[in-house]
Amino acid sequence: MISASDVKELREKTGAGMMDCKKALTEVNGDMEKAIDWLREKGIAKAEKKASRIAAEGLAQVKIDGDKAVILEVNCETDFVSKNENFIDFIDELADALLKENPKDMDAANEIKLGKETVSEKVIALTAKIGEKLSFRRFEVVEKSKDEVFGSYLHMGGKIASLVVLKGDNAEVAKDVAMQDAAMSPVGVTREDIPEDMVNREKEVIKEQIKNDEKNKGKPEEIIEKMSIGRLNKFYKEVCLLEQEFIKDSSLTVEKYVKDNSSEVVKAIRYAVGEGIEKKEEDFASEVMSQINNA
Repeated sequence: MISASDVKELREKTGAGMMDCKKALTEVNGDMEKAIDWLREKGIAKAEKKASRIAAEGLAQVKIDGDKAVILEVNCETDFVSKNENFIDFIDELADALLKENPKDMDAANEIKLGKETVSEKVIALTAKIGEKLSFRRFEVVEKSKDEVFGSYLHMGGKIASLVVLKGDNAEVAKDVAMQDAAMSPVGVTREDIPEDMVNREKEVIKEQIKNDEKNKGKPEEIIEKMSIGRLNKFYKEVCLLEQEFIKDSSLTVEKYVKDNSSEVVKAIRYAVGEGIEKKEEDFASEVMSQINNA
């Protein structure tokens, strides 16, 4: 006979539904540990069915511990789940583990143990428990020297995260640069960080714009080339962190602000949740009609 208290205990331990807990205990003759395993096995099967779904919501996080910091992103399917306590706790636990283990890549990160489970197993178990596809997408562990300082900023509770390393000892400046990085979405810190194909593409667009201007008809190629340099400099001011106008004082560039405070930007990492993931377009009207027709 399976008692109500056993069902309640199993539910609290696993987060599974009452009927599933009762069935699990029945299947394993009331053995609590075996019942947990049984539910996990079933949960894994359910989680795998969710693998084709698109997880483009979620949270990014930054955690700093002494001379090490980590920035990471974990995705889910809906913004609602990104506020789930279990989801938030998992990100916090994962950040601590990444700082401690400093894995070299995602494969190594997914094999880190969180208690009795690996990270990948934990993601599967949480997918089953929460009911949405979860995905540990990316991370970077950063180490700084003693003469450097970290700056971090989370926007909208973790929809955008920025981690900055500054040479110097000014934490306030480091945070200002992290806020700039989060708000203005630069591609790189300096011109050298901008991908060559991106620059070449921009050059071609600029040249065509100049050529298509009636005032420039018939001008030789070398003149067009010189004219394009000015516009390309404007492009760099948009995509290079150090060349951007400083958001707190537009009379300064970020580079000037940092130098005026005896500092230097060493590294900047920015994660925007879901960037680059093709998001599913929701057609709620069609969805409702489909449910009505199938009722």
